[in-house]
Amino acid sequence: MACGGDDGQLTPPRDNRPRPVDELLVDGRPDPSTLAAEQVLRRANGEEPQTLDPHLAEGVPSSHILRDLFEGLTTEAPDGTVIPGTAQRWNISRDGKTYTFYLRRDARWSNGDPVMAEDFVLGLQRSADPATASNYAQVLLPIENAEAVLGGMLPPDQLGIEALDEFTLQIRLRDPTPYFLGLLSHSSTYPVHRPSLAEHGARFSRPGNLVSNGAYELREWVVRSHILVERNPHYHSADQVLLDRVYYYPYEDQSTALKQYRAGELHWTYEVPNNQFKWLQRHHPEELVVSPWLGSYFFGFNLTREPFIESPDLRQALVMAIDRELLTEKVSQFGEQPSFTLVPPGIGEYQSPQPEWADWTQQERNDEARRLYAAAGYSQERPLRVEIRYNTSENHKKMALAIASLWKQVLGVHATLVNEEWKVFLQNREQKFLTQVFRAGWISDYGDPYSFLELFRTGHGQNDYGYSNPVYDELLTMIASERIPARRRRLMEEAERMLLETWPIIPVYTYVTKRLVDRHVRGWENNVMDHHYSRYMYLLKSRPAGS
Repeated sequence: MACGGDDGQLTPPRDNRPRPVDELLVDGRPDPSTLAAEQVLRRANGEEPQTLDPHLAEGVPSSHILRDLFEGLTTEAPDGTVIPGTAQRWNISRDGKTYTFYLRRDARWSNGDPVMAEDFVLGLQRSADPATASNYAQVLLPIENAEAVLGGMLPPDQLGIEALDEFTLQIRLRDPTPYFLGLLSHSSTYPVHRPSLAEHGARFSRPGNLVSNGAYELREWVVRSHILVERNPHYHSADQVLLDRVYYYPYEDQSTALKQYRAGELHWTYEVPNNQFKWLQRHHPEELVVSPWLGSYFFGFNLTREPFIESPDLRQALVMAIDRELLTEKVSQFGEQPSFTLVPPGIGEYQSPQPEWADWTQQERNDEARRLYAAAGYSQERPLRVEIRYNTSENHKKMALAIASLWKQVLGVHATLVNEEWKVFLQNREQKFLTQVFRAGWISDYGDPYSFLELFRTGHGQNDYGYSNPVYDELLTMIASERIPARRRRLMEEAERMLLETWPIIPVYTYVTKRLVDRHVRGWENNVMDHHYSRYMYLLKSRPAGS
């Protein structure tokens, strides 16, 4: 079945596909008689990953694969709860600054070698080493001496970590860190197989070289075709893993992925085209999964390049001229919530500070945007000319087009769209030579507002905006050391308020995930982190259509 029609709409399916057999559980496990004979999952996965080096990888597509290949000291349950991973248990000191982890004695690398405490020491040291050039190394700042190591003032072996014996690891923190256990499931903290790194160097993460400690091991990587992982027989819980193989497909075009899904070539899509939401609600209601996601979608300003250097009035004019209700209703269309802030709702008792004009009508915002635009020196006779960059995606293109249209309509801005392949897009964002306005966004690495706020610390590896404010940096330092939850929350709210007063970003909406999941897939659970480990999933067999 294909996407058809000149109107861009899909032809209705003939719903005569085989359906799953009724699932039976025995002691919480699926009855073998209900399982599909071939346990092979096929996942659409967005952009082609840059790398599968856990300490260098960026972006959601890489993270999905790395969570299957590796396991941190902690991991996550299907609902996103932090649970023991390679560490079977841990102790935390009274002052909350020393964590002692006791590794599972049956933890093995995919070649059968035991996973040792030194493997985690090396992994953390490598992640923090400036020579590695990890853009995620900043998440390690809670660890003792991490700031000095990241800055090149201390060698990596001075990081506050130590192997007490073969299976016991101790990590010392600079300050108590409420989210630290959740952070240890992030790829920047994964261990590394020391003999592989010694033999292959930077090529250790390639197919044929990569030795991993997760539920799966890397078998193939055919660029622009697929990545294949297979069940790791040495994984400590391999007897509980039911999927034998998982294929990841890099579909940047959501319409192509949807076509493949409808043809039975995929078990789930990474996303679905925004303009097909109502059609999918009607024709695939059991398979369309829309769920809250702990993330914010926004565009960024490059504050190191004209016209945005020292131009807060211009930036605020562009922020205010966007009709977020229109964008979420007509462009994204999947229940996203319009946003005027950085941190999304749903993180405990935290409340993002709203700008006073959030309650204005859009006409009132437009009038103020025109005043600020004129104050910045622009007019119909002297319009702003600017580029909006985005990575290849139908949905990102539609959003960028809509924003350019609103700016033209309200202010007279001439915006040119620039589409870039993912790797080039990330490189240009980081280098800041070409970017003016660019698509951005952030999905939380852990359930804490600090995950969003720390992006704008001076020198942070993900600070592609060039934002730098010593007072803001000092607030982040105070947040990191504050142990009283209410005070810490107030400090974070003050930091976000300070950030938004100068508008380095253009908030648009808070995320939802939106994909199709085949009815034969079980073990899937929605969670606000949108982390879905293949080791929890399995496929049910089909029963003949009409039976």
